[in-house]
Amino acid sequence: MTTIKFSDKQYACDTDETVLDCLSRHGVDIPSSCRSGVCQTCLMRATEGTPPQDSQQGLRPTLQQQGYFLACVCKPTQDLQVALPDDSAMPKVCAVVSEKTDLKEGIMRLRLKPESPIKYQPGQFINIHEQGISRSYSIASLADEGYIELHIEQVADGKMSTWLHNELAVGEQIIIDGPHGNCFYLNDKPQQNMLLIGTGTGLAPLWGIARDALAQGHTGEIHLYHGSRTTDKLYLVDELKALADAHSNFFYTPCLSGSDVPEGFSAGRANEVALKAQEKLSQWRVFLCGHPTMVAETKKKAFLAGASFQEILADPFEFASQ
Repeated sequence: MTTIKFSDKQYACDTDETVLDCLSRHGVDIPSSCRSGVCQTCLMRATEGTPPQDSQQGLRPTLQQQGYFLACVCKPTQDLQVALPDDSAMPKVCAVVSEKTDLKEGIMRLRLKPESPIKYQPGQFINIHEQGISRSYSIASLADEGYIELHIEQVADGKMSTWLHNELAVGEQIIIDGPHGNCFYLNDKPQQNMLLIGTGTGLAPLWGIARDALAQGHTGEIHLYHGSRTTDKLYLVDELKALADAHSNFFYTPCLSGSDVPEGFSAGRANEVALKAQEKLSQWRVFLCGHPTMVAETKKKAFLAGASFQEILADPFEFASQ
């Protein structure tokens, strides 16, 4: 017999009983439908303990790594503390601003040091809670760099981004929570080719993902396409070129959709340039980060080019609420 802890209450789970049946037997209402591990309506997350592997079949590898499982087929072999996906948010913590650096005009690197360690994967995101509002920003740093790095564009009439750019000072504290999100590198297929496409500060998670993959010894090809209309919104160009020079399996293509395309840049939207160069994506893993329209369109095109839906990881950047 094992114990299931849910919403600060403990429930005894009988041998060969699923988490869903256990909670239902104790009068706890959990969303469910097929009860056979197909519809994924009963998706839950183990915040403590490890669910059996067969209860994670069919889930994205990134969800599996974070402890998600299907309650209707999960027969626990150890005590579990579980939560519904919407109930598993991380607690808020204070973080000190350790660095503010301009990457380009209107685009800033912000580095934070949380008061207590936060375990994250490069490419996930955190929420910043200040000025009575909350905004999400993707993580560009590696897990062992000792800080959380964000790339923040100052958006016209954006309350949070304007405050972060103009008022927040080094040494001050802000409130954050996280990490969240499934857009990060997994070292489960080190020989797999990867396609990374980003626009604007959608480069932030891709910068982290690419370096994380290389640091873990990824041997498959990694192709990163970063796009903007003009060069003033393309940043880390020199750093990405240096990364490509240092790693024979990493390829970087800066893309410009405007009329002025200097030498060394590819003409066209990043997603269009990328999909033209990589027409067949069967067995590839695809990361899409940036403008929601680009992400939505490219998801469909990548799938039609042969990429498995399970292998397309996305992080759309919502401008309206920054």
